[in-house]
Amino acid sequence: NNLQKICYTNMQERAQGGLLEPQTYSISGSDLVALMEAVLAKNGTFRFTASGSSMAPFIQTGDMVTISSLHKGRVGLGTVVAFKHPVGGHLVIHRVVGVAHGTFLIKGDNTPHRSDGWIPSGCLIGRVLEITRNGRRVWLGLGVERYLIAFFSRWQWLIPLRGALAALRRR
Repeated sequence: NNLQKICYTNMQERAQGGLLEPQTYSISGSDLVALMEAVLAKNGTFRFTASGSSMAPFIQTGDMVTISSLHKGRVGLGTVVAFKHPVGGHLVIHRVVGVAHGTFLIKGDNTPHRSDGWIPSGCLIGRVLEITRNGRRVWLGLGVERYLIAFFSRWQWLIPLRGALAALRRR
């Protein structure tokens, strides 16, 4: 999921009264990666508006995604991570579907035949802490079900399973 246009919300202190006021900036590419790395290095959280369909339906275009530093929890099977792709250096938000020897097999939930490959831990930037859609928190995909989602995604069963469940609901 190459996030092309991102809005970063930075809480800036007002000169009078010490109140916080959100500021929104539109950035992308290497500037986005550098800013995210800098914010997370200070144990902050980074919020942005997602674009793309590689993590649908869990993350959809227009969703607000909150990323936390890797220090705030273990990265393992099913964790949705932000990473700098080793080829090209662009930002990707995808799910860990395999772990071996300090590397992570990472794949988008909606990419049936392609993974991002085995990504070294040094390329990981942060982990998805929260997804907000239309002002409401999205819970599916971050709880214990993440293990099943990762398993089905790795073996390319997630998309056919979603289609079968959708067909059952239409009956």
